[in-house]
Amino acid sequence: MQDHPAQLEIGRPLAEAVRSTLRISYALRRVPTSHLHRLLPRPDVPQVGDVVVARVLSLGKNMALDLTGGRRCKLHPGDLIAGVFGNRYATLQFEGYARSNGDHCDLLSAGGLCGLVASKHDTVPEPSKLRLEGALGDAGGEPLRLQRFPVPAYAGLGLARPRVAVVLGTSMDSGKTHTARSVIRGLARAGVRVGGIKLTGTAAASDTMTLLDAGACVALDFVDGGLPSTYRCSVGELLELYRLLVDHAAAYRAEWVVIEIADGVIQGETAALLDNADFVSSVAAWVLAANDALGALGAAEVLRHRGITPLAVSGLVSRSALARREVEAATNLPCLAAPALEAGALNPKLRVATAPAGLEAVDRERPALATPGLA
Repeated sequence: MQDHPAQLEIGRPLAEAVRSTLRISYALRRVPTSHLHRLLPRPDVPQVGDVVVARVLSLGKNMALDLTGGRRCKLHPGDLIAGVFGNRYATLQFEGYARSNGDHCDLLSAGGLCGLVASKHDTVPEPSKLRLEGALGDAGGEPLRLQRFPVPAYAGLGLARPRVAVVLGTSMDSGKTHTARSVIRGLARAGVRVGGIKLTGTAAASDTMTLLDAGACVALDFVDGGLPSTYRCSVGELLELYRLLVDHAAAYRAEWVVIEIADGVIQGETAALLDNADFVSSVAAWVLAANDALGALGAAEVLRHRGITPLAVSGLVSRSALARREVEAATNLPCLAAPALEAGALNPKLRVATAPAGLEAVDRERPALATPGLA
């Protein structure tokens, strides 16, 4: 393992030999490479959004890293990566937090999230292990934090607001992203200008790239709001993020925005959004992704108590004709497989979906967060 001791000197600009081999993770895709200027002392108490350089000590669950351009590269012991501290909620993978044990931490996701694993699914290997070499700073010596690099704020420019369809699910890996991309594909094939947003979750290149591949005019996620993940965010922070990203999609002249919300309807941040009347009133249409019929029934009841009726059920359960019939009998909702969504089966319902109340109510709830003006 080659450590480049001379080139990794605290307080000094990164040497060209380091820059040429540093693997910059997807979570840092909005940080200009020119800002990755010098190595600073590692944070003693890491905070969400702290940008760091770490060396791979050993490989575990995540043996590859998503890079800023979306390509996934294989990792090797000794590799240097640029990542960011954050929290992760993934019932089928890791529960992790923005922490370190001295100069050691774990790689919590392929998107470059760093922290310490608190628990994991029994079937998942141990995380890849990292050694912190230091924090990354700009040319002025200021430590980099992801919160400094959101997309421009386009609020107040008189842009036509797109209507919003939300895809939510019964759990992690219930088929939400595939459902969202299928709804986008169906709209795009009909000539509708549609954007895709992953509002909550953990940074992963495959999610936004999938939405772009389906025909989205723009694909955004929480990284575009300066967040490496959304676990433990307040509802005020989520509403601010929601408004920022929808406004940004409006700047791309999106008529519709399809938004994926991570995990299941009872997960903390998802439940907080569903309990927020302003958020719910701003959504024109809902689609539920489920693993099985019982999950679909349970989630439909949770949503019903909040005054939400999905237009359809899709997700993994929809891959079986028998399961589709079971869902429809149990929930009285249509169950549509991905090919049907891509063919536009949901489009007639979307065309007549009640127009949203608007985001003005959400805007009133916005916390006083600083965002840059239009570039």
